[in-house]
Amino acid sequence: MTVIAKSDQCTALWLRVLAQVQAHLHGLAAHPARTVVLVPYAQLMPWAQRYWALHHADGFAPRFETTRNWARQLAAFVPQGDDLAGDVARDTLTARTLLDRAGLSAQRDVLAVPLQEAASQLAAAVAAVAPAQREAWGIQARSLLPEPDEGSTLRFEAVVARIALEWVLASRHATDVLFEPGVRQSVDALVVLQGFQVEPLAQTLQAHWGDKAVALALPPAATDGAVSAHIALHAAQDAEDEAQCAAACVLAHVVAGRTPVALAANDRALTRRIGAHLASSGVAVRDENGWTLSTTRAASQLMAALKACAWNASADEVLDWLKHTPVIESSALNALERALRKTAVASWTGAAARDWADKPLAACVALAQGWREGLRAPRALAQWLQALRALLMASGQWPLLEADAAGARVLTALRLQAGQEAELEDWSSAGRRMSLAEFTRWANEVLEAARFVPALDGDALVIVLPMPQLLARPFAALVLPGCDEKRLQPSPEPLGDWTQAQRQAWGLPTRESLEAAQRAAWQYALQTPAVDVLWRTGDEGGEPLLASALVLALHLDGTASKGADGRSQRAVVAHPTARPLPDGSALPVVRLSSTAYSDLRHCPYRFFALRQLGLQEADELAAEVDKRDFGNWLHAVLQHFHEELLAHPTDDAATRVARMDSAAQAVTRQQGLGEGDFLPFAAGWPQVRDGYLRWLAQHEQAGGHFRQAEVQTTQPLGALQLVGTIDRIDAVSSTGEPTPLVIDYKTENDTVTRKRIGAGAEDTQLAFYAALLSHDTLRAAYVNVGERGETQMHEQDEVVHLRDLLVEGIQHDFARIAAGAPMPALGEGAVCDYCAARGLCRKDFWND
Repeated sequence: MTVIAKSDQCTALWLRVLAQVQAHLHGLAAHPARTVVLVPYAQLMPWAQRYWALHHADGFAPRFETTRNWARQLAAFVPQGDDLAGDVARDTLTARTLLDRAGLSAQRDVLAVPLQEAASQLAAAVAAVAPAQREAWGIQARSLLPEPDEGSTLRFEAVVARIALEWVLASRHATDVLFEPGVRQSVDALVVLQGFQVEPLAQTLQAHWGDKAVALALPPAATDGAVSAHIALHAAQDAEDEAQCAAACVLAHVVAGRTPVALAANDRALTRRIGAHLASSGVAVRDENGWTLSTTRAASQLMAALKACAWNASADEVLDWLKHTPVIESSALNALERALRKTAVASWTGAAARDWADKPLAACVALAQGWREGLRAPRALAQWLQALRALLMASGQWPLLEADAAGARVLTALRLQAGQEAELEDWSSAGRRMSLAEFTRWANEVLEAARFVPALDGDALVIVLPMPQLLARPFAALVLPGCDEKRLQPSPEPLGDWTQAQRQAWGLPTRESLEAAQRAAWQYALQTPAVDVLWRTGDEGGEPLLASALVLALHLDGTASKGADGRSQRAVVAHPTARPLPDGSALPVVRLSSTAYSDLRHCPYRFFALRQLGLQEADELAAEVDKRDFGNWLHAVLQHFHEELLAHPTDDAATRVARMDSAAQAVTRQQGLGEGDFLPFAAGWPQVRDGYLRWLAQHEQAGGHFRQAEVQTTQPLGALQLVGTIDRIDAVSSTGEPTPLVIDYKTENDTVTRKRIGAGAEDTQLAFYAALLSHDTLRAAYVNVGERGETQMHEQDEVVHLRDLLVEGIQHDFARIAAGAPMPALGEGAVCDYCAARGLCRKDFWND
């Protein structure tokens, strides 16, 4: 009882209300044991019982119930046929069946969720009508619905509203038992305790009981405008700052002995952050409403299995699932991931179709593919659940889910536990055959609707709950995060697309009623002995935010003061790092490519990290097609075209265009590029093709002739082996001996290519390619293939001289590396912006 004594306000409230209950019983000469007191929400039931026992220690006590709990104790509700069950697992199937019957099979997947939501919103209004009066009520309700005009833009909305109304009217409801004559005869007195909002069903029951019933308001009407003795306001910069500040406020109340502390859940994501901070401080937190089951780790692992079994699953999705399967060895899975990333296989279908020479990898792929095949064919829901259960057991996920509290809740919500399949026999809508995509959608909807409330041993000092559920509960302190204009609106938006006339006629919440309830709940919350109000001034996207209008009113009234930041400040001494100066002499380089030497010239440390140590970034499997992919594709197309042209020469322009298009289609198929992925570049392909063919004709008129493409060559240079792949080698001759022309394709902006030529010895690519050939005389040029139809050739006139300088530079640089010269991080500008070794050199934390 020490907790009860901590809030005089709450005690006074219950004394007033229970005295009125006692007076009502005396007036009717009703026996307490035959009296039912309806409370606004279930969490109030034990508190009402405690306060009654505190002041009426002797004798019988009334039954404190909610309408749902009272009905559940009188009779178990067993839905039949197409009844609205209040269970998403069943109702979402029924909604699809009703849409099929209405001739809306094509729109079934789009309209099923809105139909179920509309029916759930109407269920509360229909359940509040006595069963004997529903037929007349339904006639009046139908008159307020618009006719679904075939040509109307809102036709589907009108159809959904009409089906939802008929569905709810035709359904039996769990609380219908409260209107049975025997129930009224067994209860001498009924007391309805009203919260911030009036419950329509409780109102109807009050009228049904007549003089035996009375309605009492729980919120104290006499304290309008009263506020806490201490309200502290905290403006945070962003969500993380707000979470830290809120956690500090909670900890300060706990340390000061102001417990229990209420933590209002205005923003569930923010509340999870605050809970994580409190957990790291060892503070026990009880979340009364829990969080969406789909956000738990267990749910994500199960959904990963379903998504990985889709016919179009990406390699990333399958790998993500396989990492949660204990059956597969982690070494084999890591090897498989490396192989897939190395070959850039984005689709799992492509991975399964490959001929895997490595037996462990082949076995891993075959095992995963066998699991996926088991969830391929359409089937009824019961068979889908059996197949999913078999998959989870085969993959080793089932024991892990069963051992986890959230995992067990996931299995129960999806009817995967043993014995639950019998429940499906009564579901008339469960017999329809579903595809894997439909079953996955069903599972996701079930998990999105279900809640997970973690169990907590012992008493918690911090209680997470919605702000309206603070009513009539003894809290010593309250922390109210999320009080910005977006998350705490004075006038919340009502759920559903119902008109104002429909809401008023059917007893659905209106904006006015929600505003009154919101303001009443806010006013009551501020009467807590100590209150901290927090909001953020900016969102994650940089959008500025104001405090809620309710908070701004506190500023105007002068009833609140700026709160102190409860976080403890600590000085962090800066420890900058020195510039790295590694010694690469113990890691000799044998093979040197143009790209590798470019790394050495740009930044020796980058060369040390990426080339000598061999550190590499993991490539994305399902990355979007970018300009680099277009460049690789264009290289392959030009190789295919020129080799075909060399084998079968032709000067006919139309034939050349056809061959270029044929080469483009062949390479697109070979590289497995989808039409949708490649669409941005495919749209500009005619311009690129025509511009290149115009340049090629001019090039051939000047004496240029194609000889080789994608030439892989090596050239010894002391202890080094120069290696590289030359895009193209032509022979150019106007009168005398043909001269080799080294060509490197570029798809970059033409200005960038011109700067490469103007850089002279600073640009090493053409000079390096020239060093790969043993010719004494040769030419080299970049061919810039523009996306807008302009192809230009930029020749490096002094390539032989630059080649000689390059060879001398390579020998000098590697002699210094072998002698132990340090390899500092010298990169600047764009070289560092996209460097894979940026996190290793720690450039941002140097001490100079």
